Parts: sequence; C-alpha cells; structure tokens
Amino acid sequence: MAKARSNFVCQSCGAVSTRWQGRCEACGEWNSIVEESGAQAGFGPPAARGGRGKAFALETLAGDAQPAPRIATGIEEFDRVTGGGFVPGSVALLGGEPGIGKSTLLIQACAALANRGERVIYISGEEAAAQVRLRAERLGLAKSPVELAGATQVEDILATCAAGRRPALIVIDSIQTMHTDAVESAPGTVTQVRASAQALLRHAKLGGSTVILVGHVTKDGQVAGPRVVEHMVDAVLSFEGDSAHHFRMLRASKNRFGATGEIGVFEMTGAGLAEVPNPSALFLAGRDAEAPGAAVLAGMEGQRPMLVEIQALVAPTSLGTPRRAVVGFDSNRLSMILAVLEAHAGLRLGQHDVYLNVAGGLRADEPAADLAAAAALVSSLTGAALPAERVYFGEIALSGAVRPVIHAGARLKEAGKLGFRRAVLPQAQQTTDDDKSAGVALAACGHVAALVAEIAQSSAESPAGRRDGARRAPARGPSGD
Repeated sequence: MAKARSNFVCQSCGAVSTRWQGRCEACGEWNSIVEESGAQAGFGPPAARGGRGKAFALETLAGDAQPAPRIATGIEEFDRVTGGGFVPGSVALLGGEPGIGKSTLLIQACAALANRGERVIYISGEEAAAQVRLRAERLGLAKSPVELAGATQVEDILATCAAGRRPALIVIDSIQTMHTDAVESAPGTVTQVRASAQALLRHAKLGGSTVILVGHVTKDGQVAGPRVVEHMVDAVLSFEGDSAHHFRMLRASKNRFGATGEIGVFEMTGAGLAEVPNPSALFLAGRDAEAPGAAVLAGMEGQRPMLVEIQALVAPTSLGTPRRAVVGFDSNRLSMILAVLEAHAGLRLGQHDVYLNVAGGLRADEPAADLAAAAALVSSLTGAALPAERVYFGEIALSGAVRPVIHAGARLKEAGKLGFRRAVLPQAQQTTDDDKSAGVALAACGHVAALVAEIAQSSAESPAGRRDGARRAPARGPSGD
C-alpha cells in the first residue's frame, strides 16, 4: 500500500505547498504552515479519491431570481445585521472577545425563535448544560423550548440534529472545541477546526438548517484559527464592545445575503442585552454643549447614520516633543489633519499637546470625520464653543480642500431627527431637494481655512475670547489670504 503523501497547509489562508517553509508565500504569515497527511486533508490524485468524476448540467445567467427566504428572530437589531433574518441553509461565524456577551446574545436569539414554534438546538462545547441553564434563568428565558446539550463530537451532533423535525437554527459554541473522527489530530488544531466546520457546513446546505459557529478571537481582534473558515461561511459577524461601557455592537464584515458593514447596537443590562433603536441619542446623551473642543459628527456605520461627539483638547506642552494621543480615531489621520491645519490654516500646533477622543467608545474610521475632528481641534485651541445645534461631516484633502462624502442625505435626516438645525458640509457636496427637506440648514465649507476663520471670529466676539485672547495661540490666515 502506497504511503499517504503529506501536504503543508497554511493555517491563515489555507494555501497548500509540498514542503515546509517558515513563511507562507500566499499571505506572508510566518510560522503558520502545518503538516497534514493527504488522506486527512482530502488531497491527492483523482484515482485515490474515487476515480473519474461525473459531468453535471450547466445553467445560464437568465432566469427568475427569487429573494432568499428569511427566518426573522424578532430582535430587530440582530435581524438588521443579518439582512432581515436567517437564511435557511446558511452558515454564520460569530466572533468576539471573551465575556463580551456572545453566548447571551445567542441564547436570546434562540429563545426568540423557539418561542415562535421553531426547533432550535444549542450545542455548548465549552460550558456544561447546567451552566447554560443558569444563564437562561438569569435572563428569564428558562421556559423557552430551546433544546440544549453539551457535546463536542461532530458526528454525534449531526446525528442528533438529523433526528426528528428539522431544526431552524443550530448554534455551535464554539467551533474550536469541536472534533471529528475524519481526521487524526487534537481538538482546536487547524485540521480539526477546518474539518469540523466543513462537516457542519455540509449538513446546513443539505438539511436546510441555519448554523451559527462561535469563534474565539486573537489579540488583534481576528477570529482565531484558519482564515479558510471565514471563506467557507456565508456571513462573518463580530460582537464588539468596551468593558468600560454598557453598549455592544454587532457588526457584519461579510454577508452573502445582506449588506456588509451593517451594525446593530445593544446595551448590556441586568436582564441581558437590550436593543438600542436610537443609538445616536445614546451616544450624545449627557454631552456638554457649551464646552469648547467638542464637535458632533454626522457619521455612518455601514448603512446606518450615527451621530457621535468628537472631543479634542489642545494644551501647551512642557515636553520637547508634543504628545499626540487618540482614542477611537486613526492616529495617522490625526497627524495629517494637524499638518493641514498648520500648512493651510496658519495654526501653530507644534508646541501643543493634542488629545482626541470619540465619546462613547466608538471608532470614527471614515474620512467624513475629518471636518468634525478639525472643528473640535480649532475650538479647543481658540477656546470658542461650537454651536450646540450644528453637525459636521466632510473629508479634508492634503491641499486643505474639503471633499464630498457619500450618504449625505441619510446623515442630514438623522441630524434633523435629533434636533440639529445646521450642518457644515463640503461645498462640492451634491444634495437633493429631499435632503434639504430634513429641516437642517446647509452651510457649505470649501476649505479648511474658512472653517478656522469662522471659529476664530466667534472666539474673538465672545467675552471669554477677548479676555483670554492674549494667552491663546492666534490663528493666522493662510499665506496669500
């Protein structure tokens, strides 16, 4: 009998090579290649896998495209992220840090579906069934007809799910604890995780059940294990949050049946996770509208408009190298905004420490946050508080020009709904009559120097600005103005 040929598979991207090497040539990761036998990995010549294949029928692109059926959980924030509910036969991967609330969210979703008459199975590989039952009692869901078991053998799990009525939802918590007899390796290894996920995916596609795989995350927030699992599943969801805040965000980074980048906002309470239908009001609650250095950004999270407060503090430094500290904002983008303000707006920031924070623990990663960050910085430097009813959005170019951004209409409607009456937006931003009907007056800003001049003028007109003008760093107009 011929000896099984070994292959070397990268645990990050799934690339296959015939020899071991320290660095994967496909993805560039170091020490990510693991040896697998050809029989376990499913590789080898066609004769070893059962001979010649069969031809199958091909179809054309023409035809009626029916929308995928959905099974809504009734939790609107959860259904928003999944695209309207679960698609039968789909597989989703849910990742998140330990203790963030993944199991709590899934138990609530399982209970919501089970209470509507659907068969739901919850398989826990990390906790005993008694521990999961205690959590359900604490959440007030103990009477929900969710079928629960503690198991890690994939073949036993599939046999149990196939017996009786087809389950609408199967939750596997977590995929790293599963193991299958098809491969000979320890649970949690690359081979076991991939083989277990493949078996569960095959069961979902053939049986029509929705499967949710829970995955651990690494230190940098990526789902642990082989990246090929993320390519196999239909949706990749991440449950994010900050231990210092009560809110949690469910974000879709991949979704074959819905929009990517969509988010759902929850608040952690004593009775579990509560939906936050108006997250903008939550993130703006308790803000001090009269304090300088605070600007409201009309931002976007996926397809959802979100209003957040950007706070800045500019103070004279006593160090040789000024400090630049950011929370929830890209530090490289802050450096670019500071350079543009110095080069094209005449601000002297080289002798000041700069602190920038996105209130509420959110992250403002989109370029549209540039204008709000610049307004907050100038407000803190001049000591002039920005008008409380004003929002900002726009991208700042290296030339100092304010460039247009997408979804202007959704931003304006969200601002008008929360009572804001004026929006500072790029001069080249194209708006429609529907956008103007949101009840928000539009103030066009074509260059960052115009923004600085307006804030500096309001600072000079205020009593505090006239009294402290000698002690503050003045804002000079750009060269040639």
